[in-house]
Amino acid sequence: MASLAPDMEWSEVSPAGGWEGYAPLWPIARAKPRKLKGLVEGRRLRLCVLYSQGFPMAQPVLFPLDPEPPVERRTVHDWHLNGDGSLCLLRTVDLWNGRETAADLVVKASGWFIEYMLIERGLIEAMTENGIH
Repeated sequence: MASLAPDMEWSEVSPAGGWEGYAPLWPIARAKPRKLKGLVEGRRLRLCVLYSQGFPMAQPVLFPLDPEPPVERRTVHDWHLNGDGSLCLLRTVDLWNGRETAADLVVKASGWFIEYMLIERGLIEAMTENGIH
């Protein structure tokens, strides 16, 4: 996590611990879009990453703290959110096999944030099926 998301800090937020802080704006291995800074207007995704006792076989759960999506967007497919407000970053549970890291999900969450901002600005109608990571 330290190399990919240096603004995330370890926290005892759950019995198994987790991370909290800012996700990198563009940790994606391709050129950053020219107008990205204008889109986000200086904002970055603030996250809470929670591990369960089942980690690494059970995936960590990521909650966006800022922006915190309103309750009415939860479980709406366009927003890739679960009912508890956590991010839905994998299409199916079996896509997590225990070899991934929480940092891998933070990359996906960074892509989620960009798509969230695109929807907020009315530039797209829905997030992509697989994300932009």
